This record gives sequence, structure tokens and C-alpha cells, in this order.
Amino acid sequence: MRMRILLLAPLFILSMACASTSDVGKLQDQVAELQEELAGIKRTSAAKEDVQNVNLRIAEQTEQLLRSNATLIAKVDQIEERVQNTQGTVEQTNYRMDKLAQQVTQSQRDFEAIRAGLSAGVPPHTSAAGGTPSVGEVTVPAPPVSAEDPLDVYNAAYRDYQRGNFDLAISGFQEYLRDNASSDLADNAAYWVGESLFSQKKYREAIAQFDDVVNRYPRSDKVPGALLKKGFSYISLGERAQGIVQLQYVVHEHPTSQESALARQRLRQLGVETR
Repeated sequence: MRMRILLLAPLFILSMACASTSDVGKLQDQVAELQEELAGIKRTSAAKEDVQNVNLRIAEQTEQLLRSNATLIAKVDQIEERVQNTQGTVEQTNYRMDKLAQQVTQSQRDFEAIRAGLSAGVPPHTSAAGGTPSVGEVTVPAPPVSAEDPLDVYNAAYRDYQRGNFDLAISGFQEYLRDNASSDLADNAAYWVGESLFSQKKYREAIAQFDDVVNRYPRSDKVPGALLKKGFSYISLGERAQGIVQLQYVVHEHPTSQESALARQRLRQLGVETR
């Protein structure tokens, strides 16, 4: 019996050793699985952190883009204001030059008439009608004296526009148009009426006024500006599609104008690509 026990003892120890080795193997497998799972968790956490970092960078870039866009819009508005001021100055200068040219032409005619009279031996004299110089039977007409210079009316209206007194500006430009409908500045006055209405956010009335500029003065250099502000008015009214059509028309019909550049800029802000 003792011998039998002694013989079975090594077998028992061996089986126990085998069992222990099997358990250790299982434990090692479990540890390996846990390690792999832990590594996966770490990778997932890292991926989530990467996503969060990317989202954060996107948010920062978006905010920066919005700031840049707002700055760009402000600069465009400043450019528009400077362009308008420059246009007003150029208009007034051109008008003065035209008036001066007319006066010079009239003076030359008067001088030629006087010289012709002197050549004929007839001295100039003053007519009894109030100091108008004449030569013989030919009376040199004196320039008409108006109660108020039309240019003064126009300039006063334009100064009111610059100061933001839009009602006064509209009244002044309309007064100018009533008395000087065929003058060189008539199209400009009609345009600034539209600009004054636009500045007051009376977009529907502004559209009608800009239409009047385009229809009544089709060859005017104010037509591109009228079309541009017509498009801006539609957009301000929420009629986006109509506004885009107007801006695209400016780009297509007046590609080299300043208004075309402003139209392209606004179209890009609206997400519309231009060629």
C-alpha cells in the first residue's frame, strides 16, 4: 500500500503541475486580452482627443474667417463711401469746367462781335437797357442772371447727403431736377436721390429711383452704380435671387467698372462664384 502511494504521489504532483501550467497559460491569455483591450481603449481615447483638437482648430479658424469677413465688408463699405465722395467731387468739378467753357465761348463771341464792329469803324457803346455793350445795331447779349445758381442748389443737396440729412438731400436734388431736367448733372441728381433713399433703408423706393436712372439716362456713367445698388436693395429686402441676378448683370454688362468689382465681392460673400 505504501509503495502504491509512493508510486501515485509523483503522478499527482505531475498532474498538479500540469494543471498549474494550464491555469497560468489561461491567465497569461487573459492578461494579453486585457492589455490589448487597454491599448484599444487608449487608441480610442487618443482618437477622441485628436477629433476634439481638430474640432477646436476648425472652430478657431471659422471664427477667424468670420472676423476677416466682417473686416472685409467694413473695408468694402469704406471704399464705397470714398468712391461716392470722389464721384460727387468729380461731378461738381466737371460741371464747373463745363460752365467755365461756356462762359469762355460766350466771351470769345462777344469779343469777336466787338472786334468786327471796330473794324467797321463803329465804336462800341452802352445801350439804354441797362449797360449791355453793343456794336452798331448788333447788341451783345448779357449773360442771364438767375435768382439762384443751379450748381449751388446741387452742391447744397450733395452736402446734405454727405452729412446724412437725406430728406433735405432728396428735396434739393428734386428741386434741381425740376429746374434743370436737361442739364449735365441731371442724371447725377437722379442717382443721388436713389442713394439717399437707399441710405434711409427705403429699398423699394430706391429700386424705383434707380430704375428711373437706368431708363431715363441709359448712357450715363451712373448706370452701373444704379444697377449695383438695385441689387443691394433686393438683397436687403430678402429677395436674394433677384439681387444675385442684378449683381451678375453688373459683372456681365460693365466688367471693367468699379461697380463690377463691388458686385463680385458681394457675390462671393453670398457664396456665388463669378468668372
